[in-house]
Amino acid sequence: MKEPHNYAKVGYSMIVVAASLAAVGLIALAIGGDVLYSDNIQRHNTLHFNECKENNFEDKSCEKYLDRINNKISGVYVDLDK
Repeated sequence: MKEPHNYAKVGYSMIVVAASLAAVGLIALAIGGDVLYSDNIQRHNTLHFNECKENNFEDKSCEKYLDRINNKISGVYVDLDK
């Protein structure tokens, strides 16, 4: 009976799995001290959006919102012809 030679394929997949788990572990160590990391990012982005909304999206940094909000579903209309 021939010996199967699929050990290399299994070995490579185990290396990929180990590398991905190591990457997740390193990310967890990097942000582990700040348990509200994603919450802080979301709060900052919400604050920026609300400031843009108050200023009628006239600031240059607010242009990224215009293509997403200027529709009937969002309920936010901005006159782009100004």
